[in-house]
Amino acid sequence: MNQSEIEDNLVEAIREAVTSVTGETEEALRSAKEVEEKEGPQVQLDAILENIEVGKDEKRPICQDTGTQTFFIEAGEDFQSLGIVRKAIDNAVKKATESVPLRPNAVDPISDANSDDNTGRFIPALHWDIVEGDEVTIHVMPKGGGSENMSKLEMMTPGRGIKGVKEIVLEHIAEMEGKACAPTIVAVGLGGGSDLALELAKKALQREVGERHPEERIADLEEELMEKANQLGVGPMGVGGETTVLDVKIEYAHRHPASFPVAVVPQCWANRQSKVKITSDGNIEVIK
Repeated sequence: MNQSEIEDNLVEAIREAVTSVTGETEEALRSAKEVEEKEGPQVQLDAILENIEVGKDEKRPICQDTGTQTFFIEAGEDFQSLGIVRKAIDNAVKKATESVPLRPNAVDPISDANSDDNTGRFIPALHWDIVEGDEVTIHVMPKGGGSENMSKLEMMTPGRGIKGVKEIVLEHIAEMEGKACAPTIVAVGLGGGSDLALELAKKALQREVGERHPEERIADLEEELMEKANQLGVGPMGVGGETTVLDVKIEYAHRHPASFPVAVVPQCWANRQSKVKITSDGNIEVIK
């Protein structure tokens, strides 16, 4: 397995993630523009769509904040070179910081010193899942600071049930206003523990805009929350309008009887995502 080749493909995947949005995200933003009748939200969406076009044409970041470099890795249990993958991610982040370029976003919380290469203690952030097979899929998800600042964890009283979940999610979307750079994709993690609920929400963000949860009951809840969120009137960048969220995603885990974690993690309109797939025979593919 060629580590240098993995690094090169990861650099390209990071470049794709920060200089473009997925086709489904762009389509949702253009659809949002069509339903807005007032000038304020139209102006905001025009600026967003212009940024997307510049990013595509000039391969420049669509936002000055290129995020915290975050990776979700699905590692096949029979894949033989995970150590190489770990090293390749670190090196690719350093290379991408110079070549894309990425804004240096890794700061020591004690000294305030910036590492200047987007790496540091536990950064890039890596989330590992061991799955069946002999392939590795690396989900690249640079997470912007503005949307991350609007993340919320509430340890809800279990007795509030799904009604309480809906209240927490919708109240938080209203409170965010434009701070998470709406229209957002809002992910919700339910159950597990406090840490797992937040991780589940970020995992849910990997699903494409418009892609529903495979369980019908969860898909129905996503649709309901999306509809009600867009009735709040927050609108693009908080200036009012018809589209506050592009989508709502939910993932869940079983919980302790006395504990009901509810995590809400928004993703800004600049839905930075890409993937790298590595097969056991050394084939590497960047997927947007």
